[in-house]
Amino acid sequence: QVQLVESGGGLVQPGGSLRLACAASINIFSINTMGWYRQSPGKEREFVAQITSGGVTVYADSVKGRFTISTDNAKKMVYLQMNSLKPEDTAVYYCTTRAPFESAFNTWGQGTLVTVSS
Repeated sequence: QVQLVESGGGLVQPGGSLRLACAASINIFSINTMGWYRQSPGKEREFVAQITSGGVTVYADSVKGRFTISTDNAKKMVYLQMNSLKPEDTAVYYCTTRAPFESAFNTWGQGTLVTVSS
C-alpha cells in the first residue's frame, strides 16, 4: 500500500504563499487521483483540491484562483501551491489518494500544519 508524507507547512502572514509537498512511496500517479484536504480546529475535514491521472483538477470554491495542485510523476510528488493566504486557511493539510475503482479517498498522510497569522 502506498505511503504519503507531507511537508512544507509553517507560519505565514496573511497574503503570503506556501507550497506544500507530498511524497508517495510508489508511483501511482498514472492511475490514481491525488488530493488535498484540510482540517481546522473544531471543524470536519474538508476537500481542498484534487488532480486525476489525466491532469484534470477540481478545487473547493474557497481556494479557487488562489491554490494550485500539481504532480511530478518522475519524482512521485504532488504539490499544493497556496497564494494569497488568509487566516481562515489555517489548518492541518492532508495529502490523499484513491484508485479508479475506489469511491472515496482512503489513504492519508500524517498532515502538515499551516498557520496564517500576523
